[in-house]
Amino acid sequence: MEAPGFWDDPDSSNKKMKELKNLKDTVELYDKLAGQFEDIETLIEMAYEEEDPEMAEEIRQELDAFSTELEELRISTLLSGEYDKNNAILKLNAGAGGTESCDWCSMLYRMYTRWAERKGYQIEVLDYLDGEEAGIKSVTFQVNGINAYGYLKAEKGVHRLVRISPFNAQGKRQTSFVSLDVMPEIDDDIEIEINPDDLRIDTYRSSGAGGQHINKTSSAIRITHIPTGTVVQCQNERSQFQNKDKAMQMLKAKLYMLQQEANAEKLSDIRGEVKEIGWGNQIRSYVMQPYKLVKDLRTGEESGNVDAVMDGALDPFINAYLKWITTRKDDQE
Repeated sequence: MEAPGFWDDPDSSNKKMKELKNLKDTVELYDKLAGQFEDIETLIEMAYEEEDPEMAEEIRQELDAFSTELEELRISTLLSGEYDKNNAILKLNAGAGGTESCDWCSMLYRMYTRWAERKGYQIEVLDYLDGEEAGIKSVTFQVNGINAYGYLKAEKGVHRLVRISPFNAQGKRQTSFVSLDVMPEIDDDIEIEINPDDLRIDTYRSSGAGGQHINKTSSAIRITHIPTGTVVQCQNERSQFQNKDKAMQMLKAKLYMLQQEANAEKLSDIRGEVKEIGWGNQIRSYVMQPYKLVKDLRTGEESGNVDAVMDGALDPFINAYLKWITTRKDDQE
C-alpha cells in the first residue's frame, strides 16, 4: 500500500495551489511590466524621430502607469513575514464618546471595505454590534485574499477623528477614537492545547445583517479563554455549531499568536503594542475641520484628500508603513 502523498491532503493541496497561483501572478506582472517598458522606449524613439512634441503627454501617461505598477510589485516583495500571505481578521472597537465614536467606527468599516474592493479581496463579517443610536459599536470581519494580512497589519492601532459633529446641535468640534486590531487567519490545524475547563461559552441572538436566521435563534457564540482573558465572537454562520467552530478557530489563532508574542522580536511584527483607545495612543489622525488632513504619526505620510482616503485610498499609507518598518528592522540588525 502506497504511503499518502502530499496531494492526498486537501488542505495542503489548496495551500500549494494558492502559492502557485501567487507565483504565477507575480511572473505575469513582471512580464507585463517588461512589455510596458519596451513600449515606452519605442514611443520615446518615435517621438524623437518624428519630432512630435504631442506624444510627450502619451508617454507621460504610460510612464505614470508603469511607475505605479512597478511600485506595487516592489512593495509586495516586502511582504516576507511568516503570516503576510494569509487572510486578515480585523476588529474595530468604538472608544469612549458614545454615538460619535460609533459613527466613526462605521466610517472606518466602510473605508476598509472600499479598500478591499479595490484590491479584489472578499469581506466576511464574523461579528457585528450596532451602536445604541447610530453607527457600529464593534465589528469583526475577515478580509480574504493573498497578502491581506501583510498589507493590513499596517493599520493596527488607534485611529483619531476630528470634525464638527453631526450629532452635536451646538456645532462644536468633536474628537473620536476607534481601535483596530489586526490578526492573520491561521489554519485550524495548528498545534495548541486548550483545556475545555478554561473556556466560558455563551450564546446570544445575532444582531447584524447576515441571513434569515438573524434575531430568530441564539446562534451567536462568544468564547472567553479565562486564563488570558481572550474573547472571540462569531455570529455570521447559519448554525450555532458553525459559529462555535469558527470562534474556536479564531481563539486558537489568538492564543497561538500570544505564544509567539512571548518572543519580544516578534511582538511588533505580529500584533504591535496594545494601547488604550484615547489621547496620545493614535497611529493616525483624520482631521476634517478646521482643515482637511490625514496624517500617519509613525511614518509622517499625509494626504489632504480626506474624502479619497475615506473611500479606500489607503495604499500610500500602507506602503509608507511597510517601507518604514523594513527600515527599522534593517537599523536594528
